[in-house]
Amino acid sequence: MSLVTATQVVLDLPVTDRTAAIRTLAETFVPEGRVSDLEAFLADVQRREDLMATGLAGGVAIPHSRSPHVTTPSMAFGRSTAGLDWGAADGPARLVFLIGVPEGGQSDQLAVLAQLARRLTKPSFRDQLLTLNDPQAICDVLDEEVLRS
Repeated sequence: MSLVTATQVVLDLPVTDRTAAIRTLAETFVPEGRVSDLEAFLADVQRREDLMATGLAGGVAIPHSRSPHVTTPSMAFGRSTAGLDWGAADGPARLVFLIGVPEGGQSDQLAVLAQLARRLTKPSFRDQLLTLNDPQAICDVLDEEVLRS
């Protein structure tokens, strides 16, 4: 199973805050059976956010959690035109990546986070994610740049 599929891409997040954004993205995991208990997974992600906000420079947020309620490593991607306050010093996040891995998957989580963070330092990568309007094309870029690199 792929880490991210077209059904896990939300091109225009219809929300105004990070809690709602996380919920919207997490809900994309449910139809594919990637999360066994949505509310418990959301609580796990919120606990992680409470430790330290996951907003990064460059208009990016990467909320994430290891959780017993995640059945397979998963990532959802959302884009916000207006941006969402995620606690980053340089302003709101326009690109949001929700990552969930099963409880024992620390190495999976760290590998995806590290590779994603490296790619997000490249303005050309961020620009692609901001301008592509096809969910499958975004999946292809993420697969190529993050998962296969």
